[in-house]
Amino acid sequence: HETILARGTSCFDLAIRTGDASIVVVGGQESMSQAPHCMPLRNGKKMGDATLIDSMVHDGLTDAFNHVHMGITAETVAHASAVTREEQDEFAFSSQQKCEQAMSLRHFDAEIEPIVLATSKNNTQINDDEYPRKQTTLEGLAKLKTVFKEAGTVTAGNASGINDGAAALVLCSNRIAKSKQLVPLARIVSWGQSGIDPLMMGLSPISAIKEALRKAKWDIETVDLFELNEAFAAQSVAVSKELR
Repeated sequence: HETILARGTSCFDLAIRTGDASIVVVGGQESMSQAPHCMPLRNGKKMGDATLIDSMVHDGLTDAFNHVHMGITAETVAHASAVTREEQDEFAFSSQQKCEQAMSLRHFDAEIEPIVLATSKNNTQINDDEYPRKQTTLEGLAKLKTVFKEAGTVTAGNASGINDGAAALVLCSNRIAKSKQLVPLARIVSWGQSGIDPLMMGLSPISAIKEALRKAKWDIETVDLFELNEAFAAQSVAVSKELR
C-alpha cells in the first residue's frame, strides 16, 4: 500500500536520474466522497438479490491479501508494539494542536491553491483544509468508542478521516534548477523501500527509513525530522518507538 502511494514520485525521480526527463509534474488525488458503490452485474443476474459493494472500503481501505480493513492492521500494529490507547490519543491531540497553530499562522498558505465549489445557488471558495478539529481535547478523545474492535484502541479521533484531496509536486534535475535559477524546496538524497507482512503494513517505514539512511550513508541522528505517511496514530507511535 505504501509503495503504491509513492509510486508516481519514485517513477519520475528515476526518470530524471536516468535522463529520460528533466522536469516533471507529479500529482495525485483522492475523492472518497465520490467513490461509487458497485455491483457485479456485467453478465446479469438470473435470480435473487445482489449486494452493492462500497468501492471506497473494498478498493481503498481493505488489505487485498488478508481481506481485513486497514483499521484492523492498525490494531495489529498497536498490539505488537505495545502502543496504548492513551499514547494514541496523546499523539492525535498533539497533531491537532500543531495543525491548528500552523493554520492560524498561515504557514500553509503558500502551498494551498484555493478552489471554488460552484452550485446552482452560489459559489463557495475553499481556502483551508476542512478536516482539522480545532476544539479537540484529550478528554473528548478519551470518550470516543473504538471503531474496529470492541476491546481495541483505534477510534475516529486517533485515525484519519474520510476526505477528498489533491496534491502536485514539480521535480527537476539539478541542471534545470540552476539554468532556470530555481530555488528548490528540497533535494532527494536517497530512498528506500521494503516489503513486510501486510497485516503489519504500518511498520513498513521502519525498514524503509533504515534502507534510505544506509544508501545515503547517514546516521539516524543526522535527520532532524521524519515525516510519516500515516493514517493512524498507532502507526506513528510504533514507528517512533522503534526509531528512537
